[in-house]
Amino acid sequence: MEMKSVTRSLRVLEAVAQHQPVTVGELTKIFGLPKSTVQRTLLTLNEAGWLRANRKDTTRWEIGARVLAVRPAALQGSSLFAAAREPMIRLRDVLNETIHLSVPDALHSVVVVDRVDCDHAVRTFHAIGDTSPLHATASGHAVLAHLAKADVDEVAAGTLEGYGEETITDPVQLRSELQRVRKRGYAVNHNQYLQGVCAIAAPVLDGDGVPLAAVAVSLPDSRFEPGRLPELGRLVAETAAEITARHQA
Repeated sequence: MEMKSVTRSLRVLEAVAQHQPVTVGELTKIFGLPKSTVQRTLLTLNEAGWLRANRKDTTRWEIGARVLAVRPAALQGSSLFAAAREPMIRLRDVLNETIHLSVPDALHSVVVVDRVDCDHAVRTFHAIGDTSPLHATASGHAVLAHLAKADVDEVAAGTLEGYGEETITDPVQLRSELQRVRKRGYAVNHNQYLQGVCAIAAPVLDGDGVPLAAVAVSLPDSRFEPGRLPELGRLVAETAAEITARHQA
């Protein structure tokens, strides 16, 4: 009976991942199980951190933080991880700043899946598995700028939470910024998410131009020099292009 319960939980988890955000009623139809059984399974997975209620509609369920934390470890054997590792190390060696690789979590956030540290005593730090919002980060903007218009519209229609004075919370301003990102090839975060932290990011694309990830250089505001932005943007964009080429080879 216990194994049957575990199997059911895994099937529900997979169904939520495929159909998120999904209601109890929709899952009941998918599995043909009693509503009480599905609800109990969802609550169990929620307590364990595998699932969470959707922020905009708490009657709908989606993948939780624990899955996001596990996914980076799983990705370490992937072709994307392998393609990105050496270019990230070379970029770190050139700039001596922290380099991150992040992947999108649907339209909710980006998740850090790899990091190459610099040797500065004062440096930025994001743990593997950390999540950050699409609308308030350089990696998020690099991803958003290359998503379909319908996806951008969905993000812009949601709550664009402010994390500081520099955070873009206006949908019109967000769309304008994404247009600039597409034009110059990289995104810039200057204290938009975490105060005192800056980043420049560029997208890693698949063969159809869909963003698979974003590579970013992250540095303290104290070392951010606006005059170096074109140089930093070029180096990050070149690194992202190399990762894209290596991944598609």
